[in-house]
Amino acid sequence: MSPTSRRRPFDAVLCDVDNVVRVYDSSPVTALESAAGLAEGTTMKVAFAPETVLPLLLGRITPNEWAWSVASGLTGLVPEVTAFALANALVDSPFHADETVVTLLRRTRAAQVRLVLVSNASVQLEEDLESLGLTDLADDVVSSARVGIAKPDRRIYDIAVERAGVPAERCLFVDDTLENVEAAAALGMQAVHFREAEDLRRALGTL
Repeated sequence: MSPTSRRRPFDAVLCDVDNVVRVYDSSPVTALESAAGLAEGTTMKVAFAPETVLPLLLGRITPNEWAWSVASGLTGLVPEVTAFALANALVDSPFHADETVVTLLRRTRAAQVRLVLVSNASVQLEEDLESLGLTDLADDVVSSARVGIAKPDRRIYDIAVERAGVPAERCLFVDDTLENVEAAAALGMQAVHFREAEDLRRALGTL
């Protein structure tokens, strides 16, 4: 271990993707919900119920198949045609990279700190990162759909730590979901509950 790495508080960053690096625009779904007389967030509640979303996150179904599951869950609340419109709008939600976060993470790698993206994601994650121009952002990517394990299962953390190549206690874990953050902390990682880019900036300190 170099003198520089001994001085810094961590040697690797394990970072979530969605709602940290990637930000979604939910306004198309919200507009359709309003037009249909649904409470805002109804589609998300149906879509992200564990029994609906876990098959997607474990790589067992595609995003299009997930849309069918979401539409089925909405049928009865709205007409079938509206249910499918809502489900498709959710799956096709536009997204962009948070450039402040991306800049901070690129500086982290430039400081010789390993960066591993750890995401509960569909099989489309790699394609999405390419569309964002972020295929070179991290040293490695651990996608739940590729390994068949989703956060907060400790096994996906173990995979990420192994790929980072440093002990868990030398990792900084960043995620917007508190349950995932708590699971990382329980494994000895330094953990940050991400709500805004400033949370990441403070955690990275002088890197």
